[in-house]
Amino acid sequence: MEKITVNMLSMADKVDGQGVGSAYLEQVELVKSSPKFNILINSKEKADIVHIHTIEPQNYIRLKDNKGIKVAYCHFLPETLDGSIKLPKPVFNIFKKYVVNFYKNTDYLVVVNPIFIDDLVKHGIEREKIKYIPNYVSKDQFFKKSKNEIKNIRKKLGIAEDKFVVLGVGQVQTRKGVLDFVEVAKKLPDVEFVWCGGFSFGAITDGFDELKKIYECPPKNVRFLGIIPREEMNDMYNMADVLFMPSYNELFPMAILEAVNSEKPLLLRNLDLYHNILFDKYVSGKNNRDFVREIKNLRDDKILYKSECNHSKEINQFYSKENVLKIWEDFYAEIVEKSKDIVES
Repeated sequence: MEKITVNMLSMADKVDGQGVGSAYLEQVELVKSSPKFNILINSKEKADIVHIHTIEPQNYIRLKDNKGIKVAYCHFLPETLDGSIKLPKPVFNIFKKYVVNFYKNTDYLVVVNPIFIDDLVKHGIEREKIKYIPNYVSKDQFFKKSKNEIKNIRKKLGIAEDKFVVLGVGQVQTRKGVLDFVEVAKKLPDVEFVWCGGFSFGAITDGFDELKKIYECPPKNVRFLGIIPREEMNDMYNMADVLFMPSYNELFPMAILEAVNSEKPLLLRNLDLYHNILFDKYVSGKNNRDFVREIKNLRDDKILYKSECNHSKEINQFYSKENVLKIWEDFYAEIVEKSKDIVES
């Protein structure tokens, strides 16, 4: 059988600390492992499929040529940009329109969470061209470490072996709930709170001035470690006791998949978007009071903690390499076949 050539277009790995970059690297490595594909990266060569991971203007130009089937990842909706970056309102509105126009000009749009399909349809995008394929994280890179290894990681970070550690991961921005993370920490002075991530968008980050002050002068039990190289993030998940994501808006955070590979409990804001992709196998809260209560419960109730570790293990098993790779193989083959049928007709 002739291999399908896929040209991956992306600059997602040029900026550290973005989930989009992690998703891009994982997806490329995943499909490279299949004998059915020939994978090119940012190539000018002819390809059966041009898979666009990021929405730079040069990639928009590629949408306009007639070489190859155009597939784009939808990592965010226009409305999820609120709370991420701060631009003058007229500029922000133009950018949102650009995003929608970019999506409309694709042949197929891949979403990582099915809940956003209806939202995209409301923006005028045809339902038939939207495909749901979940994110994936390699178990070679993210996995459970031994108690002794975790002890050594904590020692390097200066964290006591018996300390209960709550981990937050993501860019430091309003949408990610960083302010809530800090407020919850203030209510639990005997718990260590660690945030991995920085200001990937610099001064245009929404809430930059306020966040910068907290980032530079946090409470005693809060540490901002900045942007951690991806190859070191497995240590961060393993040294923590729970992943706490108080985000107000997400699609499918890579941090969640990375954390469940180390079988750590998840504490998330109660958002509808998680139900379909995490099967309610996580702890949730609506506000900071709930978050404080749930962290105490996870710390103090050993049976509950073990149960939530098992829930994360179940999520991890569902998003296996075999399952997700099969979806990509079927999808790429299907759209190439459809394209041939159209040409022949």
